Amino acid sequence: MCRCFVDAFLTHKQNLEEAGDKDSLYHDENLVYSVINLFAAGTDTTANTLQWCLLFMAKYPQFQDQVQEELSRVIGSRQVRVEDRKNLPYTDAIIHETQRLANIVPMAVLHRTSRDSTFQGYFIKERTIVLPLLTSVLHDESEWETPNTFNPSHFLDKEGKFTRRDAFMPFSAGRRMCPGESLARMELFLFFTSLLQRFRFTPAPGVTEDELDLNPVVGFILTPSPHELCAVSRQ
Repeated sequence: MCRCFVDAFLTHKQNLEEAGDKDSLYHDENLVYSVINLFAAGTDTTANTLQWCLLFMAKYPQFQDQVQEELSRVIGSRQVRVEDRKNLPYTDAIIHETQRLANIVPMAVLHRTSRDSTFQGYFIKERTIVLPLLTSVLHDESEWETPNTFNPSHFLDKEGKFTRRDAFMPFSAGRRMCPGESLARMELFLFFTSLLQRFRFTPAPGVTEDELDLNPVVGFILTPSPHELCAVSRQ
C-alpha cells in the first residue's frame, strides 16, 4: 500500500534495483534532498501565502464578507473538500488575487539555458543562468485592470464565474515551473476555506484597517510585515 511520496519513491527504487539498474537517480541521498525540498520550498511558501490571505481579509473586510457568505451558502458547516473549489468561484478568485498581488517569489528560482537561444532580440548562450522576473507579469499594467490593487474581479467574469488568466504565473512557467503547484493549490484552498469558515479575522484592538501595512519584508521571498490579528469565532 502506497501511503505517501516516500513509499512511492522507495517502491520505484526497489523495482529498478530488481531490474538491474544500478545508475538510477532513485537512491537514498536523492530521497533525503527531495523530502527536504518538499518542506523547504512547499511549507514555507504555502504558510507565507496564507499569512497574506489573512492580512488581506483583515484589511478588506468587504471581501471577507463575500467569502464567508459564499462558504455559508455553498458549504454550510460541513468540512470543505477539494472538489468544492468549482462551486466557490469568489473564494477561488480571492486566493488567486492574493498570490498575484503578494508575489512572494518575485524572481522565481535560477534556471539555465539548455542551448543557444535568442529572446526578444537578445542572444543568450547555452548554459547561461537566467532569472525569470515574475513581477513583470503579475503586476503588468497591460495584463491587469488594476495591477497594484487587491481586486478579486481580475479572476471573475461578468457572471461571477471564475476565469483563468494567462498572466497568472506565481509558480513560474515552462517545463521547469514549480513541481509542487498542484499540492500548493490544494493546500491553500483547504486551509484558507477552513479558517474563513470558522473565524472572522480583524485587526488587533485599537488598530484600524487602514493602519494594516501591506509593504512586504524583503528576503528570498516577500513576507508580510509582522502584525497581530484577531481570530473571532463565527460559531
